[in-house]
Amino acid sequence: MPNFPIVDSHVHFWDDGVNQVSWLRAHPALDRPFGAQALDDDRGDAALEAFVFVEADVDAGLYLKEAAWAAQLAEAEPRLRAVVAHAPLEYGGAVGSELEKLAAQPLVRGVRRVIGRGREDGLWQDAGFREAARLLARFDLHFELRLDHDQLAAAVDLVAACPEVRFVLDHVAVTATEADPRAPSWDHLADLAAMEHVIACKLAGGATVLDATDTAPPYLERALELFGPERVMFASHWPLSRPVIGYAEGVARVERAVADWSAADRRRLFVDNAERVYRLD
Repeated sequence: MPNFPIVDSHVHFWDDGVNQVSWLRAHPALDRPFGAQALDDDRGDAALEAFVFVEADVDAGLYLKEAAWAAQLAEAEPRLRAVVAHAPLEYGGAVGSELEKLAAQPLVRGVRRVIGRGREDGLWQDAGFREAARLLARFDLHFELRLDHDQLAAAVDLVAACPEVRFVLDHVAVTATEADPRAPSWDHLADLAAMEHVIACKLAGGATVLDATDTAPPYLERALELFGPERVMFASHWPLSRPVIGYAEGVARVERAVADWSAADRRRLFVDNAERVYRLD
């Protein structure tokens, strides 16, 4: 366990009574409110200096309300220091007014627009979607990519088409535990890492990057190798990680994966890089 308070670059809070989150119905273990008190109840020996609120895929049309709710939570919880909001980039150039509203909220630092597999595959190449993504630079917002491993190639094309936009890669790839990191699709992780405007890669403490063993899997090692200590951030993915791994154990497993790093580099992973990416000053 790190001997200093950490910055968690990826937590989800929700309260279905405030903002409806319909996908929770299919996940009974998660179908209840989660907030700062529940996080403190779960974190065990892991000390938290700060954390980043990441949008929770609330129902359509509620993303502005969710971002405003996060700001209200931050008034009572000083460790909530930044927000990654949902943005409907499928609106194309018309999304500018929505981005302006998000950027007006002082804690919003970036946005996500998760592209579902199958029926939404066309969005990766869609000219309007790319136009919307490029608008993020105007509002000083970065784009967080939540990917399945077989979407890496499409993400490379999108990132290459938007050199003016900063990108953050969430969790290496969310179905990493289902994929062989030696497969050709993983070659595209190196392509993403080679682009300087991919400013960080999140390393989750839960099942999205670490399985139920004590051994760091090859895809975590590959991400550490490609992005290095200057561009990786700890990300718990809490509370989605709860069914698989405890919070403190997730922190400890990531720390074990970098046991041979210097103290300064471990601090970059657990604190400094997140402070830089999310401008937590």
